[in-house]
Amino acid sequence: MANIDPNTLKQKKDYGTKGVNFCLARRPESSTLFVGNSDFKVHQFDSNADNPELTPLAEDGHNSYVTGAALAGDVLVTGGFDKQLIWWNTADHSIVRKVPAHELWIRNVIAAPSGEYVISVADDMQAHLWSVADGQKIRTLSGHDPQTPHNYPSMLYAVAISADGQFIATGDRVGKIVIWNAENGEQVSQLEAPVMYTWDPRARRHSIGGIRSLAFSDDGGMLAVGGIGKIGNIDHLGGPHRIEVFDWQAGERKFEIENDKFKGLVEQLQFSPDGKWLVAAGGDHGGFVSIYNMEDGKEIITEKAPMHVHGMSFSEDFRTLYTVGHGKIALWELQGELEPLVAPKV
Repeated sequence: MANIDPNTLKQKKDYGTKGVNFCLARRPESSTLFVGNSDFKVHQFDSNADNPELTPLAEDGHNSYVTGAALAGDVLVTGGFDKQLIWWNTADHSIVRKVPAHELWIRNVIAAPSGEYVISVADDMQAHLWSVADGQKIRTLSGHDPQTPHNYPSMLYAVAISADGQFIATGDRVGKIVIWNAENGEQVSQLEAPVMYTWDPRARRHSIGGIRSLAFSDDGGMLAVGGIGKIGNIDHLGGPHRIEVFDWQAGERKFEIENDKFKGLVEQLQFSPDGKWLVAAGGDHGGFVSIYNMEDGKEIITEKAPMHVHGMSFSEDFRTLYTVGHGKIALWELQGELEPLVAPKV
């Protein structure tokens, strides 16, 4: 990673689309994206095509916003506000199965590194693990309260899994994070990020914020949590974007990062492969991509995005960043090359 310079982050191009692109899954070693949209459809998009555009996979898929997408081998699994998960054959774009997965809106779907299962989280405050092969539910993770401390419905926005597949993290509206043993579903640890939850007891009597993104470092030692800082007017996302980084096994908060250059929610987080820096993306009416140094928590660079960013994915060489959001798909580039991995001496 030493040859990748985060200071070189620049937007390369963007493409206009209709609606809001809530999520993406990228086919490995390619520029092909599968994008979930507010038009209730899942689309394929290839930035290397002659005339890149969103192409729907099928007309009879979801019945509401598509908010989660995960690739496991050749199988794409998507989830939406219609509370169902859909398995897609990415070769012919056919639907393999539909599963009534949750009782309330699905917020996110991710795949385990092994490709054997996917994880969905929803506003019923449950995280479910599903077999990719047959669509059967493997287990349920229940550790989040269905109501906020002020007796309003809570929401479960975020989920992440460690690179070795051993641990799962989930994060909710009031700033609670639970870390789970992926193999047996037992709770391993809990963390709190309460600053990301704003309650207005006078003017509006409701809340805003919550944990919107989670990411483990590749070595599993750090857990990054993304959301928004305290907000004055909760009818708008007028707070600084906020990140907290934990040594989660020790239960220690390493960094509290707030950036008001571009306000809004941190919708996406990803560590560099060597763990030396952290990439964050999100927004309010506009958007941003920021990179932070994980030695001191300081900002390296923040660039304005052409839209509120909802989803992102890096290429394998970490030189191309794909982002999707409100009415746009944008590509970014970094200069340099990944250092080759050297096997340790025995």
